[in-house]
Amino acid sequence: MPGEAHNSDLILRDAKRSLVNNRDFGGRRNSIGRRSAALKREHAIRQTKRAVATVGAIVLAAATAGLILDGIGVTGVLVTMLAIFATMSAFIAFSRVKVPTRDVLRGSDVKSLVGRTELWLESQRPALPAPAVQLVDTIGLQLDALGSQLDGLTDNAPAALEVRKLVGDHLPELISTYTSIPRHLRGEGQGGGSPDQHLVDSLGKISTEIDSVTRQLASGAIDNLAIKTRYLDYKYGAGPEGESSQ
Repeated sequence: MPGEAHNSDLILRDAKRSLVNNRDFGGRRNSIGRRSAALKREHAIRQTKRAVATVGAIVLAAATAGLILDGIGVTGVLVTMLAIFATMSAFIAFSRVKVPTRDVLRGSDVKSLVGRTELWLESQRPALPAPAVQLVDTIGLQLDALGSQLDGLTDNAPAALEVRKLVGDHLPELISTYTSIPRHLRGEGQGGGSPDQHLVDSLGKISTEIDSVTRQLASGAIDNLAIKTRYLDYKYGAGPEGESSQ
């Protein structure tokens, strides 16, 4: 029926508009770097295409049923709208990009490492003290700059291997060790300082290392690249073996 076809077109158009409006997570909002924002955007586009395709299939099925049955009536329209609503609800519920695990970070290739690390860092921010959050945001910007230098490297290049160790292993290990400490103990002074302070100091050292590595790569000093690991000796006031002072 012409009227029902028109209603179906309106439903599909409104569904598309709603899908676009629910893609805030695909932009830079709440992202600490361009690469994590790009991963979210790509995920959002894939999810949106799937949802629009599903909505389109629902509308097409309703229109086909209307032609065969000479109209689907009020009940059919309501069922169609409920099906679209269920699709939209499922899309919104599962719209967030999956946060990579530490094992995924450790095994990431050099080209995807930066974006995945930024995603992981974003997921950790709520558990960090304010000064550490500021440093994580700074590291996000630094990782973007580092990623631009890594794009031309192969996974087996010495510089790539060292960067993967720094960004994909040491940095997540530092934060994971901190978050494993009970919240009520993180502000207490132990071994010359609190876990909160040790985290901030250690993140500052890692930030300095990332900046140093980026500058070395930018200057073409790949063969001489040496990532210093002195910040590991200081982790949470730890000794040479990196023992936590919980």
